[in-house]
Amino acid sequence: MNNILRSRILRHQAGITAFVLFIILASFALPKNKKIKVYLVGDSTMAFYDASRFPQAGWGMPFANYFDSSVIVDNRARGGRSSKSFMSENLWKPITENLEEGDYVLIQFGHNDAANSKDHPKRYAAPEDYKKNLIIYVTETRNKKANPVLVTPVTRRKFDANGKAEESHTAYSKMVKDVAAEYKVPMVDLDSKSLELVQKMGIECSRYLYMDFELGENPLYPAGFHDNTHFTDFGARKMAEIVLGEIRSLNLELANRIVKPRTIQG
Repeated sequence: MNNILRSRILRHQAGITAFVLFIILASFALPKNKKIKVYLVGDSTMAFYDASRFPQAGWGMPFANYFDSSVIVDNRARGGRSSKSFMSENLWKPITENLEEGDYVLIQFGHNDAANSKDHPKRYAAPEDYKKNLIIYVTETRNKKANPVLVTPVTRRKFDANGKAEESHTAYSKMVKDVAAEYKVPMVDLDSKSLELVQKMGIECSRYLYMDFELGENPLYPAGFHDNTHFTDFGARKMAEIVLGEIRSLNLELANRIVKPRTIQG
């Protein structure tokens, strides 16, 4: 065999080897903008409501509209659930069974964990137990190579006599921050950010964020209605925008999938 032929054969073999290596490496890489799911795990402040509950909305509803076609937002939040009861009622296990690599799980509890009511004893979780539950959510999410994101419980609307917005979930928000620091989990501090918004809007204007209506103000609630925990569609959108802003600030890969600003056509 002459040298020219031998050289051609070696080059051909080298080309085949390189191609095979490329195929092998590509098979281990996640495709750019691979379709993923974002699971929302939490309580009524995040949950989905049908048209019969209008204008009540959880912040997870408008949140789902801010992503491109590579993202499916699966809102599993349920009213009245705590970090404890969400697991004990078997709402968490179906999520872990379907989690795939690259998915996200946004975890927000606290409202019902703190509600130590004799009418709902299965909801209550003391702050230390709440922390243990959050660690379970984080660990089991990571076991499926998915991405946990902790969210502090969103604030209630409550002002003191001097017009200062009062904190609602101090002990529980601290536990979220502790878990985020100890386990190096991205965290959205929705508690403090929503409190800032309520304070900025003030006593009167912040009513429009919540299901708080005066006598004759809303035709669906002619006698008035005062709920300073759950959101109107406007309030839900403002809370969702806070979460989206924090996702960008955290530089999560998910931020690359937020829809681009629309251009107004003349």
